[in-house]
Amino acid sequence: MNSLSHELILGGAKSGKSRTAELRAKAWLTADPARSATLIATALPADAEMAERIRRHRVDRAERVGALATVEAPVELPAAIRQHALPQRLLVVDCLTLWLTQCLMPPGGVALDEAGWRAREEALLQALRECVSPVVLVSNEIGLGVMPLGRETRAFLDALGLLHQRVAALCGRVTLMVAGCEMSVKGGR
Repeated sequence: MNSLSHELILGGAKSGKSRTAELRAKAWLTADPARSATLIATALPADAEMAERIRRHRVDRAERVGALATVEAPVELPAAIRQHALPQRLLVVDCLTLWLTQCLMPPGGVALDEAGWRAREEALLQALRECVSPVVLVSNEIGLGVMPLGRETRAFLDALGLLHQRVAALCGRVTLMVAGCEMSVKGGR
């Protein structure tokens, strides 16, 4: 599969990113009954509120796209992409922001150092280059605001921005979500 069939969907919190990715999956499934779709979820229930968010997402997703299978890969995202890729299966990754958080600021865990992160990021990019499935990736665009004061937060913001640039370079389509509305950034319809 050509990486031009991949799409990156960016947006702020509650901008409609996940819903749009689910609509892409629904359209993929509707177009051919031989197709399948799998969501690769990266969230960890670090606290009660996050566990409730995950539960609510699962319920909402099942109502909108019942045939969308789900696997969880909070850290080993490149391996999950490789494992679940098939030419007739769309992969939806939701989301890169949480995956980066698990890698760089894991709750109760040990963060990757710079070399470890670069290796993990390159593994993701290579998995996307080689993927036989079309992939829709969701991530939060958090770089539009004020520069944060904390060193760790600035480093995270930088890492996410660079990740977005590298992933976008491998995607044929990039969409920015604003208030539930799609804005084509690259490769629009």
